Amino acid sequence: MAEQLFFQSTDKLSRYAELRPQLEALIGSETDAVANMANFCAALQAAFGWFWIGFYIVREEQLVLGPFQGPIACTRIHFGKGVCGTAWAQKKSQLVPDVEAFPGHIACSSLSRSELVLPLYAGQSLVGVLDLDSLELDDFGFEDIRALEPFLEGLQRHWTGSPEGAIR
Repeated sequence: MAEQLFFQSTDKLSRYAELRPQLEALIGSETDAVANMANFCAALQAAFGWFWIGFYIVREEQLVLGPFQGPIACTRIHFGKGVCGTAWAQKKSQLVPDVEAFPGHIACSSLSRSELVLPLYAGQSLVGVLDLDSLELDDFGFEDIRALEPFLEGLQRHWTGSPEGAIR
């Protein structure tokens, strides 16, 4: 088991490349989704130091707060509301360079300036979202989406049983 992650590069794409094998070693043999989501958030925090990194899990008609790194957060988000609810409703990533310009943005923290939300699937079912918040405007880009989607696929690959059973 890893106690610390190691990075030498300072540019984002190289950092993602360094993270990939370390993250696979960290969650590769673990089948518990909550444990993997928690370590996934901690690994992204270690690699990038974003303000808030976490998962929201679909529970009936709401997204419910899951494992995260950062300050306290909104506990429940309704379908189609805010950036996370929009990602859930549209079943696609939401890249928001300035959260103040996003209609209906839910401000869990007034310090957040930009946001990226990616859908999380188990099989064909959308089971949650990964939410990233930054203190900087325009801190996320399409390169983050391209880099994070395979990480999320790797994360869900280790879940066992039904999507509902894997994340409860």
